[in-house]
Amino acid sequence: MSRGPPRRASSRCSPKMVETKKNPINPALALAAAVAGWLVPGLGHVLLRKWDKAIVYLFAVGTLALVGLWMRGNVFSSNAADAFDMLGFLADIGSGIFYFLAGTINPAGGDVSRASGDYGTRLFATAGVLNLLCVLEVLQIGFGSKDEGHAAG
Repeated sequence: MSRGPPRRASSRCSPKMVETKKNPINPALALAAAVAGWLVPGLGHVLLRKWDKAIVYLFAVGTLALVGLWMRGNVFSSNAADAFDMLGFLADIGSGIFYFLAGTINPAGGDVSRASGDYGTRLFATAGVLNLLCVLEVLQIGFGSKDEGHAAG
């Protein structure tokens, strides 16, 4: 009978219990999914068969973008006057199809003379930044560097 330290119950799973195999996909498909996810929020996740995330991201980005436009938020253009305008443009273009349809969705244009228009500008930029984060997640999943579907033990 050995008199070593008492054994503690470990909260970690043994390597045999948790499958750590990552399934990287074709890099061309991962890049195509990222471009599709930028253009239409959630589409990249659909191409990677992550249906629940696709629905959540489409709803979140779409709601932020549409509410921002309906509040008559300003949409920045590519001919930036200064660095802040350029950052606004980069955030806005991140919203993908909503950026290109902004003039159709809100034909009156931006009105930041009221607080609602200023909030709308921020909401639309937030939609773009959130969509860009979703695109980065698509790349992570597509290249197999993000562990998907494993419960923490």
